[in-house]
Amino acid sequence: MKYLISGGGTGGHIFPAVSIANALRELDSEAQILFVGALGRMEMQRVPEAGYQIVGLPVRGFDRRHLLRNIGVLFDLCRSLIRARRIVRNFAPDVAVGVGGYASGAAMKVAARMGVPVLLQEQNGFAGVTNKLLKNDADVICVAYEGMERFFPKEKIILTGNPVRQNLLAPTNLMCDAPSSPTLLIIGGSLGARTVNQAIAAGLGDLRDAGVRVIWQTGKAYFEQCQQAAAPYAGEWLQCTDFLTDMPMAYAQADLVISRAGASSISEICLLGKPAILVPSPNVAEDHQTHNAMALVNKDAAVLVKDVDASSSLVATALSLIKDTARLKTLREHALTMAQPDSARRIAEQVIRLANLRKEK
Repeated sequence: MKYLISGGGTGGHIFPAVSIANALRELDSEAQILFVGALGRMEMQRVPEAGYQIVGLPVRGFDRRHLLRNIGVLFDLCRSLIRARRIVRNFAPDVAVGVGGYASGAAMKVAARMGVPVLLQEQNGFAGVTNKLLKNDADVICVAYEGMERFFPKEKIILTGNPVRQNLLAPTNLMCDAPSSPTLLIIGGSLGARTVNQAIAAGLGDLRDAGVRVIWQTGKAYFEQCQQAAAPYAGEWLQCTDFLTDMPMAYAQADLVISRAGASSISEICLLGKPAILVPSPNVAEDHQTHNAMALVNKDAAVLVKDVDASSSLVATALSLIKDTARLKTLREHALTMAQPDSARRIAEQVIRLANLRKEK
């Protein structure tokens, strides 16, 4: 079987895409998999690092502030559709899988027009623009949240959850010595989180005085200034890094997590049962991170701090919560009830089912 997988732009799209590809390889060892991404975006580096071939399209997002610049965007879209058609014709996939992002729109639209079954995977509680535009072209739409009938045809929806990095649940990675101090893990997503970083930098003294151990992932763009802020407080209690290479260990040690409300981060938090303070990014399409966060908050599975309030209340909220063992226990138990284990495998099974149906026809 041949499978075309398209999407990217952020880790929130790339991690699920790679996880689905890995699950397909586990179920079908002879599977041929080709990724389609957007030139210049992070998938063009991350996908080959994961061991898969990727081809790029010159597609870009629309500039809502400078409308005249969209003339070039439309030209690139036309070029992308032509190239996508050539890719689909030459590769001849049995199924096309779209996970969202610029490239996914062009690749899935062309695949559907050429008679290839399409499966969409929507990570967020508020559907992305690309997947909403493709809803009529899709045969199956795998979602992570209930109530997605407001965006997609009910008969196409399957609740699978979001695929997460497979090594998170590896037994060898979960075995670690528990730190003697309560541990706070701060993760800002693959690109970092400016407001969260500023709040943590300003609150380092309070965290140190309270005896809290801190694992602080700043993101590459903010690392230098965060490192400077951390320098006066250097010690074994504080780990400041731009990127965490061993996320399973970091999660295993954390008593409380501060995170953006990206789909992948939320799925990991639920799967591992980690008490969390979620700070939705205000810089995402249609405020979808707030929708993601509220799905947990409404079930008492996480605490919400608005981005605008982070500087004044984030560290104080973390300090009051991290030593409240009863509250942490409640958040942990409720988060676990929202977990969707084996998501990548369940999605891969749907992909293979579509491929087999096509072969039968």
